[in-house]
Amino acid sequence: MSAPSRPSRSDTVGAQLSVAETLCAQRGRRLTPIRRKVLELLLRHGRSLKAYELLDAMRAVHPGAAPPTVYRALDFLMDEGLIHRLDAVNAWSACHDAGGAPHDLLVVCTGCGAVAEVSDPAMSRQLAERVAQTGFALATHETEIRALCPQCQQKQPADAGHHHHHH
Repeated sequence: MSAPSRPSRSDTVGAQLSVAETLCAQRGRRLTPIRRKVLELLLRHGRSLKAYELLDAMRAVHPGAAPPTVYRALDFLMDEGLIHRLDAVNAWSACHDAGGAPHDLLVVCTGCGAVAEVSDPAMSRQLAERVAQTGFALATHETEIRALCPQCQQKQPADAGHHHHHH
């Protein structure tokens, strides 16, 4: 099924890390080894990770890694648009298209933390306009949508939303 030409996950991660380094260099920012490692871990997992999961993974490589170190790296990566913070699942995920067009919609699975990045500028514009009518302004250009991925949909019982008490 898989053609030999299709890059393996590690090749893809390498390419994405190169893009990240180039983007940082162009902006005069440094992708330090720690920041690079945090990004690499997120890219490798291919799903969102919570801070303690990241810290555990970091300690496997850097035994002395402390929470502030990881949080500072996450802040840097967020500022540079290389990762997304997902409030829906209180986790972070790598941006898989950091060098490309910005995506405005993040579809987050509240079951497993998987993320789909979607770009729909027209819809986002409508959303921003609708929000503006309330006198509010969108705080970020990304909107999180809570959803269930196909795998988690299958795990859910058909009547998950209805709780009937049988006596």
